[in-house]
Amino acid sequence: MRHRRIDQLMTREVVSVRGDTPFKEIARTLSQHRVTAVPVVDGNGRVLGVVSEGDLLRKTADQAAAPSGMPAVPDLETWERAKAEGTRAEELMSAPAVCARPDWTVAEAARLMEVQKVKRLVVVDGDDHLLGIVSRRDLLGIYLREDDDIRREIVEDVLGDTLRLEPAALAVDVHDGRVELRGRLPFRGMLPAIERMCATVDGVVTVSGTRLAYDVDDTERGGGRS
Repeated sequence: MRHRRIDQLMTREVVSVRGDTPFKEIARTLSQHRVTAVPVVDGNGRVLGVVSEGDLLRKTADQAAAPSGMPAVPDLETWERAKAEGTRAEELMSAPAVCARPDWTVAEAARLMEVQKVKRLVVVDGDDHLLGIVSRRDLLGIYLREDDDIRREIVEDVLGDTLRLEPAALAVDVHDGRVELRGRLPFRGMLPAIERMCATVDGVVTVSGTRLAYDVDDTERGGGRS
């Protein structure tokens, strides 16, 4: 199967700042380019960290007094206070940056975003040089694939090349990314594997095999027909 790679989805023209970039210039950069975060790089383009709106707003939260009648803002942790008192990108940034490689699949990138609780990944090469940035919105782009493209990949790559099924064995219908399989299989035990493999095709929302019949129920001792 032809999983989309990060280098096919990422933004290549990335706005970045140097470690010595002052606070106000970072804020100005975020505003002018309408982004919520920028990578921080050294003189050779290697990624040092990421500075975001949240990193900058930590200073405001630390300085603000609680409005009358409102509970006080909890004291910042030591590391948060150090960042709140920072004036340059290298003091304000979150480091190390959560990074991805350009040959990663969408699934790999999405899994790392979920685990690390981040909205974007900095894409770097083997020497940590900045190549691009990929966001949640970029990853969701796979769900904009045309239904005919999804169906073609399932029929040719999954059912044909991988499972070696005859083209006429199963019918595949795709509507808005929802896949429905129809036809007859030799064994019931093939059903879960086929559904799982179809579900891994980029752009698939759901897979239904409820309209698949089978000749032999190999999941129960003695077998049977459906």
